[in-house]
Amino acid sequence: MGLEDMPSGALFSPIDIILSLLLAFVLGQLIAWVYYATHSGLSYSRSFVQSLIMITVVLSMVMTIIGNNIITAVGLMGALAIVRFRNIIKDTRDIAFIFCSLVVGMATGSQRYMTAIVGAIILCLIAIYLYATGFGTHQPHNGFLRFSVRGHIGPDHPIPAILKRFCGSFTLISAQDSGFGTAEVEYAYQLMIRNAARNAEMLSKLKGVEGVENISLTMQEQLLEV
Repeated sequence: MGLEDMPSGALFSPIDIILSLLLAFVLGQLIAWVYYATHSGLSYSRSFVQSLIMITVVLSMVMTIIGNNIITAVGLMGALAIVRFRNIIKDTRDIAFIFCSLVVGMATGSQRYMTAIVGAIILCLIAIYLYATGFGTHQPHNGFLRFSVRGHIGPDHPIPAILKRFCGSFTLISAQDSGFGTAEVEYAYQLMIRNAARNAEMLSKLKGVEGVENISLTMQEQLLEV
């Protein structure tokens, strides 16, 4: 029996409550597994993945408590307002998964089981599609390259030729002597990389140049997530 068929203020039976919580637990795990499988950033947190499951179940329980009782809903909102959450969410994608868990939990708690199941599956399929296709990835990629080399880089040096091969453009940011009485010069470049999948190949070519040491490449996406 759906919530819309219940009289105002009607209580859920124990079987209804158990079914709602179990379904919330299953769908919460589905959401958490999809988040785990599609996560590609640096801010992964095991506790966040577990929280997605807990949020779904807790919201389902909240909805069974509220039922159709407005007074209970207002009182529960007042109690929850006392709680302060101080976690800083760095990735907006994490917020989307939190909302997904909230909505699915509300649907299961209000016994809209079909809505909860279909909604969770569709949302998970959308997340998988966005991950698999790399939707929204901005090309070219911005990168920051640092390395040291003996002597200064002239027009005929092989390094500019390598960078031209892998980058749409590159800009020399700094070139300074190491200051330790050696001939080594430390270089820093801002890169516009054509294909980030070939970064390892580019670094391999640079390492093959005689005298090049201490190579470091940092992508802008990584800098933004730290």
